[in-house]
Amino acid sequence: MSGDHYETLGVSRGATDDEIKRAYKKLARTHHPDLNPGDAEAEAEFKRVGAAYEVLRDPQRRANYDRWGDAGAPADPFGGAGFGDIFDAFFGGGSMFGGGQRQSGPPRGEDLECHVDLELVDVVFGGEREVTVRTAVRCEDCDGSGAAAGSKPETCQDCGGAGQVRRVRQSVLGQMVTASACGSCGGAGEVIESPCGTCDGNGRTIEPRTYSVQVPAGVDDGSTLRLSGRGAVGLRGGAAGDLYVRVRVSPHPTFRRDGDDLVHDFFIPFTQAVLGAELDYETLDGAETLVIPRGTESGTEFRMRGRGVPHVRGRGRGDLRVRVFIDVPDDLDDDQETLLRGFAERRGEPVAEPGTGLFDRIKSAFS
Repeated sequence: MSGDHYETLGVSRGATDDEIKRAYKKLARTHHPDLNPGDAEAEAEFKRVGAAYEVLRDPQRRANYDRWGDAGAPADPFGGAGFGDIFDAFFGGGSMFGGGQRQSGPPRGEDLECHVDLELVDVVFGGEREVTVRTAVRCEDCDGSGAAAGSKPETCQDCGGAGQVRRVRQSVLGQMVTASACGSCGGAGEVIESPCGTCDGNGRTIEPRTYSVQVPAGVDDGSTLRLSGRGAVGLRGGAAGDLYVRVRVSPHPTFRRDGDDLVHDFFIPFTQAVLGAELDYETLDGAETLVIPRGTESGTEFRMRGRGVPHVRGRGRGDLRVRVFIDVPDDLDDDQETLLRGFAERRGEPVAEPGTGLFDRIKSAFS
């Protein structure tokens, strides 16, 4: 996975952390193995993008990379090594200062991302959902070692299993010790003479995996849930990355979310608004009685305490706000219109005469 990490992510060297993160997410989605099944080139690019992001996301690793590239660099005149490490570099083995040669170990696997679709009722009450991803899993034939049956990884002779090659050079300050990743084993500290035929020596294969996601009550659309250790496993026994699950909530036909409140624009006939009514009203918790007082005006809001969305970072729930609007009928039959005109007349309220509406005038003009 060579090449410039900034070019791999398509960002400038002065890119901010947010710019790097956005670029990584976009490219990871584009080249994700789940979206490109059987495409070896896309899988390789997905790995390159993940490796570049792992370096540039960490301020210290990014600073080292900017100065010395992938080879790493000394943080002090002794290559970032302690005195015991310098003793080892000259005399080998352990030392009285503690510690032997450092083992870098196999790299951690990539983080993955997927989504889960929820209904509003899932948001209110929480629960479990399953997600399926194509991911790198430990090869069963070699148990993740990468070595064929009957063989095993051997300690790299060039670095002695340290995964690093140290060099001593003279400078104006005296003898300097520098360390870089071993070119023979790629920093793993081991080499494989007989690779596993199933995974080609990688110690992992790409397969679908299904995981259970615990959805917390109150989660919002666009939130991200993390499943630690459910990402891709690393090469040759490396630890697994994490799985990030993005939440998508489908619109509800009745209620809309406003913070932790639910809002419903509820239309009632003008007769109920004028005379009042007690209505059976369906909430997400079940049927309740909604009392409409006599003379209720359009736009009046009624609040049902504790019938909204749970507070995801605290106790309790928001409210259900029912906003009442008067539904004006436009399909009166002759008898209904006669009754309504009589009502208006008794109250002394002037209304338009029959046939004086705009539509009626247009119809008359063409008759």
